[in-house]
Amino acid sequence: MVVAAGFSRFSCSLLLLLLLALSFSESMGGNLNPSDCNPRCSYRCSGTSHKKPCMSFCMQCCAQCLCVPPGTYGNRQVCACYNNWKTKRGGPKCP
Repeated sequence: MVVAAGFSRFSCSLLLLLLLALSFSESMGGNLNPSDCNPRCSYRCSGTSHKKPCMSFCMQCCAQCLCVPPGTYGNRQVCACYNNWKTKRGGPKCP
């Protein structure tokens, strides 16, 4: 019984450490390769009628952050760098 409790504490500690490491790595930037930016941005911008500006800004943001949020809209919280990059007026820089 003592061994099971020790293993459980070890497992919980290891899981907590892993989750902390994952959240830290995401806040520092994504894990995409620069070559992944074009297909990810193409999908991200597929739902807009302003494809050229969307692709331009998305590619800039992806090159800087190495992350593109999933989907065609929203989900910016997934990529901290992408989410926090603002225009001069304070609006979101990244689509």
